[in-house]
Amino acid sequence: MPRRGVLLLVALAGAALAQPVVQLHVRIPMRDGVRLCTNVFRPALQGRFPAVLQRTPYRKSSQVTPSIRAFLDRGYAVVTQDVRGRYESEGEFRQFVQEEQDGADTLSWITQQAWSDGKVAMFGGSYVGIAQWRAALSGHPALKAIAPAVSGGDEYFDRYYSRGGAFRLAHRLRWIAENFKPPDRPVVDFQKMVTFLPLRNADRFLTGRTLDFYQQAMAHPSYDGYWQALSTLRRAGSVRAAALIEGGWYDPFLPSDIAMWRALRSQGRPARLIIGPWGHNQNPRMPEADFGPSAVLPLRRLEADWFDAWLRRLTPPAPSSVLYFLMGANEWRESGTWPPAESRPLELHLASSGAANSLAGDGRLSEKPAAEEFADRFEYNPRNAVPTLGGATCCNYQLTPWGPLDQRPVEGRRDVLVYTTAPLREPLEVAGDVRAVLYVSSSAADTDFTAKLVAVSPDGAARILTDGLTRLRYREGVERPVAYRPGTVVEVEIALGPAAYQFEAGEAIRLEVSSSNFPKFDRNLNTGRRQAAETQMRTARQAVYHGPERPSRLVLPVLERAGRPLSERLVR
Repeated sequence: MPRRGVLLLVALAGAALAQPVVQLHVRIPMRDGVRLCTNVFRPALQGRFPAVLQRTPYRKSSQVTPSIRAFLDRGYAVVTQDVRGRYESEGEFRQFVQEEQDGADTLSWITQQAWSDGKVAMFGGSYVGIAQWRAALSGHPALKAIAPAVSGGDEYFDRYYSRGGAFRLAHRLRWIAENFKPPDRPVVDFQKMVTFLPLRNADRFLTGRTLDFYQQAMAHPSYDGYWQALSTLRRAGSVRAAALIEGGWYDPFLPSDIAMWRALRSQGRPARLIIGPWGHNQNPRMPEADFGPSAVLPLRRLEADWFDAWLRRLTPPAPSSVLYFLMGANEWRESGTWPPAESRPLELHLASSGAANSLAGDGRLSEKPAAEEFADRFEYNPRNAVPTLGGATCCNYQLTPWGPLDQRPVEGRRDVLVYTTAPLREPLEVAGDVRAVLYVSSSAADTDFTAKLVAVSPDGAARILTDGLTRLRYREGVERPVAYRPGTVVEVEIALGPAAYQFEAGEAIRLEVSSSNFPKFDRNLNTGRRQAAETQMRTARQAVYHGPERPSRLVLPVLERAGRPLSERLVR
């Protein structure tokens, strides 16, 4: 570190114990006259300071929290603000679309203050991270660095629909109920919330009023021009701020966090990505998981280091690469690309004698397609959907817990097909995007097929790593639906998302296939009609085919350095 930087940090450390200068409830005018309520915390030093800004819909901090103290101690002023229409700020809360201009106006106000040196950074997670991306899209010259966490970059894929076209039911309805209900109205019972039909009327059921943004979401179930215009990812080239992006293996926004990092790197922008073994709260400590002491990162310190590099030039910036946690091995790895350059696809083919139903069935995975054609069949009844059990969920752990939960409670169902390898003789490292390619048919005009990657320990525990879903009408992409003729066999690709896991010797690899993951995603009601308006349900007869002519398979991104072919690593 340069001598000037050392002297500055020594001076800041000496002032750390002093009480900061605090200004509460400052009213900052936006360009349309609406005033946003803001708190300012400054170090107990004279002079001008760079600022760290946090804009939130969840009530700004009026106290010196540990997060605020971490930046004060580094010599930053900290500004917290209620976004438009929330708590003590004026105006109407319009979510997301308001944050670009309001963010830019707030940045301008900061630079005009006598205590400001004209440089600003932003931090925070979830919606607070989205507010950072929106402010960065404004191109405001004062915004030098951001640290968005578990926030994604595309409204369609992150907040409303999956990459396979299913509605993110539990996440979206609970968030709307908590943030748009009248103050005197209790939050609707969760079970009633997620089973309410038709979906297009759920806003009135939850809040007592029609919400225009929700109605637009229901009217646009495909990834069309409406969603593309809202996408941060599609405008990533406008971001000039250096981005430290933080994602989690069990957070549903991770695919978009990775996509944002890739987009910035393709534009030559400075960006670093951290992927940890946590869910939406960035806490690696979960009731059914122990990733070891190394899993805990000092994220505030890393953010402050990032800001120091880009706002003060005190230290060289961290590399624009990916720091990811390899679960199983429980260690951090660094890669210049995602997936890592040494990642290669490994295909594991589905096989059975037509009885892969449940854990008691005969489903298996092997490197070569089965010699004979078989089909595994089950009935999907949306009235008795397969329940969500861990994985990447959001955003209430008590209602939809995330993480590597044991899947055996759902593997006992006849409508869950289970395919498992033999136990491994030596470790196998997986790092990259996981997908399943299935040949399927259904009696319904539209239905869903789900896939789930599971690590099976020698004691039988089946821990979920990642999962996905494809709605048949979107088997050729979510940009436009394609009709399905009941009874025909079609190829379906299911994106299970990114994962990094080391399967240990004695563990097995498992793929689960079914047709629902509820309430993480809405139940396909199997009528083929518009889901948002539907109240009728039908049972669908499903089939998954495998063999030399229809090679249904799981595709794993295996790190090449892991050694010999899989066939030589299986217990025989």
